Amino acid sequence: MRHGKKFNHLGRKTAHRKAMLSNMACSLIEHKRIKTTVAKAKALRKFVEPLITKSKTDTTHSRRIVFSHLRQKEVVTELFGDVASKVATRNGGYTRILRTGNRLGDNAEMCLIELVDYNETYVTDKPTKKAKSTRRSGGAKKASAATPAVEEAVVVEETTSEETVVEETKTEEVVAETTETPAAEVVEEEKAEATEETSEVKEEETKEENNAEDNETKSE
Repeated sequence: MRHGKKFNHLGRKTAHRKAMLSNMACSLIEHKRIKTTVAKAKALRKFVEPLITKSKTDTTHSRRIVFSHLRQKEVVTELFGDVASKVATRNGGYTRILRTGNRLGDNAEMCLIELVDYNETYVTDKPTKKAKSTRRSGGAKKASAATPAVEEAVVVEETTSEETVVEETKTEEVVAETTETPAAEVVEEEKAEATEETSEVKEEETKEENNAEDNETKSE
């Protein structure tokens, strides 16, 4: 019979059970998450949460009480340092039990027990609610009021694009004129030189003819 059995003895004697829970509590504080059976996790939660609450008051008396249960100086230092600062604003419920299924062999229920404030996958802050969109006449008016602004922006963009095209064409014409004028001057210079050469040749021919006629008259 189970008369007077107010907690789970976990199939162990008192000394063995206390030592096991103390070691599990030290592992949980050190690693922030451990894997065990559901029965042990529930017993560990009752064992470790009062110690975490005690760590919020950092006094010599509190440290001695916690040390009498844990028996590890490094774990006590971690508990009263980092863990106590993390759970300072939490009024209980420092651990979370996540069931992972049954164990092969004895089919025992397995779970993960972890410190709530060290789990980054769960978001503690409530998500902000998005504003609901309603289909009313006011929305249509806002949309109609927004469309002229869009049209004006399109018109302004088109005018600016046309202006840029006109400016580009003007610059191209100016460049073409500047490139054409030197070429025309070169052609005119070449023509003038050719005419001068032809006139010089004709003058020489006329001089030779006159000289020839003078010689003929002298010989006669």
